[in-house]
Amino acid sequence: MNIEELREYCLSLKNVTEDMPFEDEYLIFRVLGKWFAVIPLNEPELKVFVKCDPAKAIDLRERYTSVEAAWHFNKKYWNSIAINQDMDDKTVKYWIQHSIEEVVKKLPKKTQLEYWKK
Repeated sequence: MNIEELREYCLSLKNVTEDMPFEDEYLIFRVLGKWFAVIPLNEPELKVFVKCDPAKAIDLRERYTSVEAAWHFNKKYWNSIAINQDMDDKTVKYWIQHSIEEVVKKLPKKTQLEYWKK
């Protein structure tokens, strides 16, 4: 998966928008206005930062050497996933979708219901 494929996938998801590059360093993807994925543009290796349930984050980091806690966001919820041979495209897409679900479940109940109906 390359950066353009990752970008196209994120934009294909329901209610997703992007901020074209934030300070020329990051692509930011939002669902219903809230950040769910961040792609740094100046990294030597393609990465995506995603929100993750803390319990699942531990499992994710144990199973994949390419996953690190992203302490510079919020150590409870963000993880950095290096997209390389360690993790296939299907798995990366799963964690992006998980990130969206983590964001949506923290929104007001009415907004959550509207999101899941569409």
